[in-house]
Amino acid sequence: MLKRIVQACFLITGGTLGIFLIPDLLSLVSIDNIRLINNPYVSAILGALIFYLVTFWAVDYVIGLVRWVEDSLIKAPITDIIFGSVGLVFGLVVAFLIGFALNSIQFPILNTVAPILLTLLFGYLGFQVGFKKRDELLNLFSNKKKKGPDEEIEKVESSTLKILDTSVIIDGRVADICQTGFLEGTIVIPQFVLEELQHIADSSDVLKRNRGRRGLDILNRIQKELAIKVEIYEGDFEEIQEVDSKLVKLAKITNGVVVTNDFNLNKVCELQNVSVLNINDLANAVKPVVLPGEELSVQVIKDGKEQKQGVAYLDDGTMIVVEDGRDFIGKRIDVIVTSVLQTSAGRMIFAKPKLLEKAL
Repeated sequence: MLKRIVQACFLITGGTLGIFLIPDLLSLVSIDNIRLINNPYVSAILGALIFYLVTFWAVDYVIGLVRWVEDSLIKAPITDIIFGSVGLVFGLVVAFLIGFALNSIQFPILNTVAPILLTLLFGYLGFQVGFKKRDELLNLFSNKKKKGPDEEIEKVESSTLKILDTSVIIDGRVADICQTGFLEGTIVIPQFVLEELQHIADSSDVLKRNRGRRGLDILNRIQKELAIKVEIYEGDFEEIQEVDSKLVKLAKITNGVVVTNDFNLNKVCELQNVSVLNINDLANAVKPVVLPGEELSVQVIKDGKEQKQGVAYLDDGTMIVVEDGRDFIGKRIDVIVTSVLQTSAGRMIFAKPKLLEKAL
């Protein structure tokens, strides 16, 4: 169907150009006395025939160009298309007004060349301004809304968008958090995050490939097994290369919340006033509080770095250094907490066997 439309456009263009150009060509070769050829209908038929012959060579290239434009428009977000088109129309209107003013100047070259240049220049500038300033225009329109209860409700609803990054998907704990109901609202999975996850799953490195496949399995579990709404964001920000920067941009546009366990992305979101939920912060917050003097029942697993030290772990992975605990490796004993040390890597508990405390 598209091929027929392109051929019809070529025929119409050829016939139109034939009416206006073929008589001039005949006059140049001094055969304008042939009235049959100089007839407008014959000129239109000749022009259409010439362009029809050209279609056998050019139609595939034109169809390829149309397909490329169609795919680009389909992949582009609707906001990009709308604001780019508005900017293009505004630029063409400005070019027309300036060109109309230049018509009053009696200068042939200026009157013919300037309108074309102005149309191309202002059309391009208008499209670029509308495309690249779409976020500011959206914020401008949203800020003009009347303040009241409806606005507060809308703000709350927008904050229920939880945008997942690659690291938190691969980590896997987000699925359990969604299952318990602590992470509410709509889960948003951007298309560029899926592409990065698929790239990791196709890696030649075995560890990276397994992590990528695990992330895909986690997404399937969230989408199919859990009672939570999941949406795929099809848009992309082609002018931005880094995935983390795209996530921050998307969160700004949608007023959503970035869910991650990446320390650097967490800091970037805080600097740009973007709401962020860090899974590691949540894990540290829900760890049980242990105070000096409390008793714990632990199993000493291995020896520590210092002499006579033993090492045990709580159920949440918190390491307990047991003084004089080397003799109890492989045994479950009761210990008394002596101090708690909070480090950047987590929490460390120091304790000593209760048996030694009683002996003293």
